[in-house]
Amino acid sequence: MNDYYVYILACDSNSTVYIGVTNDLKRRIAEHKSGQIEGFTKNYHVHKLVYFENCHDINAAILREKQLKKWSRKKKNTLIESQNPLWKDLSENE
Repeated sequence: MNDYYVYILACDSNSTVYIGVTNDLKRRIAEHKSGQIEGFTKNYHVHKLVYFENCHDINAAILREKQLKKWSRKKKNTLIESQNPLWKDLSENE
């Protein structure tokens, strides 16, 4: 059984966030940080892992990602701060 992750990245100033899904969080964050992934996160330097949650089912993970993307920025901030009040880069703990 694979695990899937819904994650939120932020830029250094926390003014921009990105929400994604992956089955390998460590690899995916490394790809974002190294600039291997073209697009939004590379263009806006969004590479700090500030929130993630585990899902055991890819469909549940995708639904959760879509749900979070529809939330207001204030609600996203509240979610992040409930687990990571200082907006630290959680990938640096590994």
